[in-house]
Amino acid sequence: MKMTRYFFLSDDLDDLEHLEEELESAGVVTPQIHLLTNDDRSADEHHHLHQVTSFMKKDVIHSGLIGLALGACAAILVLGVAWSAGWTETAAGWVPFIFLAVVLLGFCTWEGGFIGLQTPNVHFKHFSKALEEGKHVFFVDLEPEQAKILESVVRKHPRLAAAGTAAGAPSWIVFGQHRLTRFFTRTFP
Repeated sequence: MKMTRYFFLSDDLDDLEHLEEELESAGVVTPQIHLLTNDDRSADEHHHLHQVTSFMKKDVIHSGLIGLALGACAAILVLGVAWSAGWTETAAGWVPFIFLAVVLLGFCTWEGGFIGLQTPNVHFKHFSKALEEGKHVFFVDLEPEQAKILESVVRKHPRLAAAGTAAGAPSWIVFGQHRLTRFFTRTFP
């Protein structure tokens, strides 16, 4: 099912912690709720806030996929040139060209991920100014029938500013993460 991500801005972590608690008591599970902030130290003092991991603040996945696509193009180019030039008909055959294609694919993917480690996540770039000003980005991934829950809870938080919507995480990932966490916390307390 398609989820929608709702973004909110606030400068009050206490209020955001209450908001998260109210959403969870209304049936929204923790993996649907996230806090993006530059003030990790203050957010750590609010134990109930579910922060975005440091890894997800970076653009590793997106940049790595771009590197993968470029690497696939380079690999196809190498194999195509080797075949069209007749180099594969020599005693060496296809082996060196396949090896070169695999090396190019791996290197481009690695380089893309490495570049992504140095850049902010593309999905959060438009919040960089607000984050620099000390604000916090609170976002929730919701299924369509959960939108009414969000509306009723948000009304109780007047200092919260709506900051737009976007496509949310796939629901199977969110609820899979919830079930996995619940399994381990109930099985191995």
